[in-house]
Amino acid sequence: MNVLTPVLLLLAELFVVLGLLLWADRWLHRHLQGVMYLLSNDEEIAIWLYAIILLPGVVLHEVSHALAAAIVGVKIGRINILPRRVGKRIQLGFVPVQQTDFLRASFIGAAPLLCGGLAVVALGYKVFGAPEVIAALAAQDWGAALQGLAAAFQAPDAWIWAYLVFAIGNTMLPSSSDIYAWPFVGFVVLVLMSLVLLFGGGALLIDGLGQFLTVAVRWVVLLGGCTLLIDLPFFALIFLAQKALEHIKGVRLEYR
Repeated sequence: MNVLTPVLLLLAELFVVLGLLLWADRWLHRHLQGVMYLLSNDEEIAIWLYAIILLPGVVLHEVSHALAAAIVGVKIGRINILPRRVGKRIQLGFVPVQQTDFLRASFIGAAPLLCGGLAVVALGYKVFGAPEVIAALAAQDWGAALQGLAAAFQAPDAWIWAYLVFAIGNTMLPSSSDIYAWPFVGFVVLVLMSLVLLFGGGALLIDGLGQFLTVAVRWVVLLGGCTLLIDLPFFALIFLAQKALEHIKGVRLEYR
């Protein structure tokens, strides 16, 4: 149990960060659509305005799928980056992908997260000094974290780069159609791990898993931290814009 404790703690940290990213992603898409509707008073115009704001991230998302498919030799159809309704949800982009095996489908589905994550982390490192801010937050040095965030937005063309991080970071998470093959791949991994344990490779497995999780969690925390920190001013702007428009028009939006 003592050997497993660090691994379990890393997993808990991973799930917390992913949970925050999923919450932020859901909040952003709902409230951004709400603000666009309040501005236009037309559902179709609101959808287009919402899609245009996130267009750089949508383009990277769909191109990532296409590049991943090309790498593993899977044919695709025409890339679509125009919004459309699919049932009750809005689909910002789509790339038809030829049916393939679960392993290649999983790789293609994960491509936007990998490419978007690399783009966000690269911008965080080069433009905003995000690792220093994240280190301050980890140390609970709130003053240094706020100073670092304020200093980040004084970088040349900071708001342009921040907008790109905002658009990419909030469109890089896989959709339900992107991850349909992941449960099967996860099941295969669990079976292989069980076989390793059965044949006496438990210590080696735990050691290797611990090293992998350490690296993975550090990258996810860095990715999540870069995205969430840059999101803060945009989320505040969206929230204030919604409240102001609701007050002006004498209405109140409800999200279900």
